[in-house]
Formats: sequence, structure tokens, C-alpha cells
Amino acid sequence: MVTTHNLGFPRIGARRELKFAQEAFWKGQITEEELQITGADLRRKHWHSQRNLDRVPVGDFSFYDQVLDMSFTLGNLPERVSKSGGSALERYFRVARGRSGQESSCCGVQAGEMTKWFDTNYHYIVPEFQQDTRFQLNADRLIEQINEARAQGLTPKPVIIGPVTYLWLGKSKDDSDRLTLLDSLLPVYSELLDLMSNHGIDWVQVDEPALVADLDADWRHAFSLAYHHLKTSRLKLLVTTYFGELRENLQLACELPVAGLHLDAISAPQEVARIVDWLPPHKQLSLGVINGRNIWRTDLGKTLDWLEQIHEKLGDRLWLAPSCSLLHVPADLNSEEQLDPEIRGWLAFALQKLDELAILATALNQGRNAVRKELAESALATESRKTSERVHNPSIETQIQAIRPDLGQRQSPYSERITAQQQKLDLPLFPTTTIGSFPQTRDIRQARLQFRKGALTEAAYRQRIREEVSRCIDEQEVLGLDVLVHGEAERNDMVEYFGEQLEGYAFSQFGWVQSYGSRCVKPPILFGDISRPRAMTLEWTRYAQSLTEKPVKGMLTGPVTILNWSFVRDDQPRRDTCLQLALAIREEVLDLEAAGVGIIQIDEAALREGLPLRKSDWAGYLDWAIEAFRIAANGVSDGTQIHTHMCYSEFNDIIKAIARMDADVITIETSRSDMELLDAFRGFEYPNDIGPGVYDIHSPNIPAKEQIKALMAKASERIPAERLWVNPDCGLKTRQWEEVLPALKSMVAAARDLRGSIQ
Repeated sequence: MVTTHNLGFPRIGARRELKFAQEAFWKGQITEEELQITGADLRRKHWHSQRNLDRVPVGDFSFYDQVLDMSFTLGNLPERVSKSGGSALERYFRVARGRSGQESSCCGVQAGEMTKWFDTNYHYIVPEFQQDTRFQLNADRLIEQINEARAQGLTPKPVIIGPVTYLWLGKSKDDSDRLTLLDSLLPVYSELLDLMSNHGIDWVQVDEPALVADLDADWRHAFSLAYHHLKTSRLKLLVTTYFGELRENLQLACELPVAGLHLDAISAPQEVARIVDWLPPHKQLSLGVINGRNIWRTDLGKTLDWLEQIHEKLGDRLWLAPSCSLLHVPADLNSEEQLDPEIRGWLAFALQKLDELAILATALNQGRNAVRKELAESALATESRKTSERVHNPSIETQIQAIRPDLGQRQSPYSERITAQQQKLDLPLFPTTTIGSFPQTRDIRQARLQFRKGALTEAAYRQRIREEVSRCIDEQEVLGLDVLVHGEAERNDMVEYFGEQLEGYAFSQFGWVQSYGSRCVKPPILFGDISRPRAMTLEWTRYAQSLTEKPVKGMLTGPVTILNWSFVRDDQPRRDTCLQLALAIREEVLDLEAAGVGIIQIDEAALREGLPLRKSDWAGYLDWAIEAFRIAANGVSDGTQIHTHMCYSEFNDIIKAIARMDADVITIETSRSDMELLDAFRGFEYPNDIGPGVYDIHSPNIPAKEQIKALMAKASERIPAERLWVNPDCGLKTRQWEEVLPALKSMVAAARDLRGSIQ
């Protein structure tokens, strides 16, 4: 019989229950005990939803981030936090966000660095290491959840991050070699496995997604060392890989002394046959046959066509699962009562993906006739989507084929453009600005909700937004910022807002996905060819500019980020979809310029996110991603200044590609990394202006003026002062006004001091 299991389940709750409980705890509105009760309730609901699986994941639930959970399980806390006192959960949140709850700024600490989880839109807290780092087991959280699952009559399969991937994900704070810590780390893992065995566990899922990345000989050897050390455990280990192909690591993965191996058959379909042949006959093979990262229904008949042959060969050795954790998709499609019925029929969220998994398992165990109705429904949905006129627009295809190379070229090089821009804008040295959004208050969100429900007229809603735009302009004028923004009060999300105004998109009501901590996004569903029927931002930008003599940036989301932060169609190359988006954004850019907007920011926060995990694949992606940005941005005159923004992007290794974007100004995240990201500029002379983020907006901590000046001093060691901007590291949407105003005041004061020190 085929065994079914799941690698992880969405933890925020179908109605974002975890988010609201987290934020209530941070505000002091509920106690730690009440937060823990919410967590336990969610776990019970999620396990109940997975009760038909042969094995349910345990330990995938987290109050913030699963990598941070592993750091606490291993006793690897930064010294600044371990000495801070309070409960374990309070210390946990201090690592995550600088403060646990309503602590004064003096009690805050520097939050842990945050970066992308492989090539997804999920962020994790980077483990910190030093040469003298020591590990000590604290498995209370995991054991508690094992007992909870068993109390529900379920067969728990604990989920942990493997030792090599854990080291690979982290960062050495003293430039020591992380791999030297493996010898001291492995005994703690052995202790953890023994403890779980003592609690009746027989299988453990050990996530080692680093196996799908480029590994040198030392890291490959570390895998062999680690699992030869752990093979003495009484437990059966399922080493789990996902998000990509194993390639040169395939034989290594197959030969690890473990009981089973999981392969992402969605990302690496061509490796399935090789794995089947390579894997020793005493090992289980888990195949991820349902896409855990996108929301399209599986073509079950087509999947069975190749899966039946493997089942015939492997028999009971075959396990079935989604390709990766379902953390990356919404919880339940049944909640979507307002979604277009035709498009809804093409979709599957987390619960529906588990239903698909059960259908495949039943077909393999009992024959296709046992699920004849379900397979017929799957075939109809596949054919409907394939032939729908709503998906394919011949005129858009014609526009893509007509794209010429000169469409992405500026009129003059940066060295000439900057002179025209300086004359036009007349900005001081170290110009100050923000990344675009200002706090989205409860009043704004309520007004948007009332408008959507029909309880607020369009005229009343628009007046409310005009008032908020006016407030944002007034606050920025008082602060003394040099380049202003309208604040984006009208926008629900930087991608969803644009998708709502483009043809080819659909939207869910409750399709929330966790990005980090309590931050959730609702990715729009890009189902068809893209076109722009009307201007999307012009009205609000023009209104904001009418309120001030200072320049107001036009704020757009770039084509690559819209692509990477959508549930994107899988029936054509991503490049083609991205170029469609680029043409739509280009039209908006040209409309803004025609309206007199002198600075236009086109955010590409997710450029790095779409980068393939293997360096050998980078060039192809970067070529079309940069082409798309240039097509969107470069139709303007020399005097129009183009900005772009990238957040939490380790881009030292793609700095030359970023320079090819030829944006006049780029703003980046550097505050949590203490300007480490600017190391890229030691060996590469970046040609254009740059704004290194000096205010960490993902933490409630308020930076002091001297702290900002110190960061800018580090930046000036790498970038000439005349090409430096001063700005936060990301948008201010998720922060509160009482945090934002003093932080920006410090930022403006720091910029003025810097000007004085140079003049």
C-alpha cells in the first residue's frame, strides 16, 4: 500500500488566527498563555484536516519561523538575547523582531537578520554562529506537539531541519568556518533523535533542501559525515529535499545511510526515474507529486500515467506527498465563495491538494476505477483551463513578438542623465526619502472593507483616501524629507493592487500566505494574458504632487516582482508572462511622466527571489528579468529619474546584473546586516546612485540619529557621498505612526549632520 504524508501545513489559520493572536500579544492585549492556547487550537484543527494521511507532520507549526524554532531547539541563541531575561517565548520574539511585546525601546535588541527561504517569498531568521558557538538541546516544544498529535489518535512524523542545511542557512558573525561546528552540533541532533524515539516516534522528516543547491566538496562531505553519525539512531530518517533538482548531489542523496528520501517531483520530474534506479532496495522513496507552491489543480490522470509504473516497481516502498510544505499556499478553497466559478474550478489550495493526494493513493492502491468520478472531474478542469478564451489573447502574443531590443534602452548613459536630473530636481547632498508606503491604519483598512461591502460610497471612500494622502504629505513636509511619496493608502498590497487593475488576474478573499512572522500576503492569481485597460496610479500621484512643491515619487511595482509574488500560470514560460507585465507597467510609467512626475520608483523587491538555486541557471533568468525591467522603465526622457527598490536580497553575487538594470537610483536593505550587503561595492564600482536602508522597518525599535550616521559612514567607505541617498530599508505600511515619525526624524537629522560634516 502507498503511504501518504505531508511535509508541512499552513500555520496562520484559515482566517489568520495566528497573526491576530501574535499581534495582540505583542501589543500586550493577551497573555502568553492565551497565545499558547491559540497555537494549540490551530494545531488541533490543522491535524484534524490531515487526519486521513498515514502520517501527519508535527513541529511544522511555529509562532514565527521554523528556522528560528530550530535555533531554539538547538540552544543557539545570540548572546544579546540569551542574557535579556524573560520567558523563552519572549526571548524568541526578541530574536525575531527586536522586542517581545510592549517593551520600551531601551529593552529592545538587534533583531536577527532575515532573508529569503530559498527562492520563495517566505523569510526566515538567519542562524548566527561564532567559532565558540555551543549547542544545547531544548526539545520541549517538539515533544509537547508530538504528545498533542498522538492524543488526537494520529501517527506523528516530526519535522526538523537537518544539521547540514541548518549550518548552510546560517551566517558566521566572526568569519569562522560554519562547518567546524558540525562536530559539536551532531551530538545534539543524536540526543534529539533518541529523545523522540523514547516518546514512541519511528519516522522523522529531516529537511535538507541544501541538497538542491550548489555544494562544494566540503559541504558534500559534511552530509556524509552527518548521516553516518546519525545512522546509529533507532529512528528511521526521511531526508527531505525540495524546490529543485539534486543533479550532481543525486548519488550522494541516494547513498546517505537513512531509511528514506523525498524528491520534489514537480521541480525535478526528470530525476524521478534516476532516483528509482539508484535508491537501494531497502529504502523508501517519497515523491512530491502535488505542487506545494502553486494553486493550480493537478492533472491527476497525467500524473497517474507515470506514477503507476513506479508503484508497480516499488510497491510498499512508495510514499506520496506534496512537493514541499504547504506553507506556501492558502488553506482552503472552500472558503472562496466570491471567486469566479470557472477559475475556481482550476484551483486547489492546501486542503484540496491533500484530497488530490488521497485520490492518487486510492488509484494506486485500489485501481483507477475506485476514483473514476474524481479523475473525470480532474480531466474536465484541465481541459477547461487549456481551452478557455479567458486565458489566451492573441493580440497580447502579437505585442510580445513585436518587442525590439531598443525598447529597453535609455536615451543617454547615466553619467549624462544625472546632470539633467540634478538640474531638474535640485536635491541636496544625501537626499532623504522613504520607500513608498506609510502606515496602513485600522481606519484605512476599515474604510477599504466598508467600500468593498458597499457600506461606504465610492465618493466617500475616495475622500477618505484623499485625506490620508494629504496627511502623509503634511507629515513628510514637517519632517523635512526631500523626496516625498503619497503613502499608498489606497493600496491593499503592492502586487494585488496592480493585479486588480490588469486583465488576466483573479483574486481570492481568504487566500492568505505567510511571508514572515505575522506578515501575510494574499497573492493574486495570474491566470491569463496580461493587459492594462486604464491608468492605475496616476490620479493619486497627481493629487499628492498638487499638495507640495517638493518632488513626489510615482510608485509602481515592477514586472518581475508582480510575477514572483503572484500565483503565476504554469502553462507558458515565466519569461513570456513577465514581458506581458513589463509592457503594462511601461504604459503606466509613460503616463506618469506625461503628467509631469519627475521621479518614478519601480520596485523589484523580488528580483533575487526568482533567481534559480543553481548558479549555472542564473544567466538565463537574469537576462529576461532585467530585460523586463528595462522595458518597463526605459521609455522615459533623460530628465526623469528612475528608482528601484530591493529588500532582503543578498545580491553581492549578482551586482553586475543589477547594474545592467540601469536604474538611476537603487534602494536596498542593509540595516539588519550592518551594511554587509555593501561589501559587493568593494570589488565592483557600481555606476549609479544608491540608498542603503538605515532604518529596519521589520522591527518596532526606533533608530537613533547616531546609529544612522554610523551606518551611513560605513556606506560612504564604499560609495561616494554624492551618490548616496538616505532612506528606510523597506516600506512603512506595517509600522505604526508613533514608531515611524521619530525614526524618520532621526533619519532626516542624520542626513543634515552628514551634509554639514562634508560641507
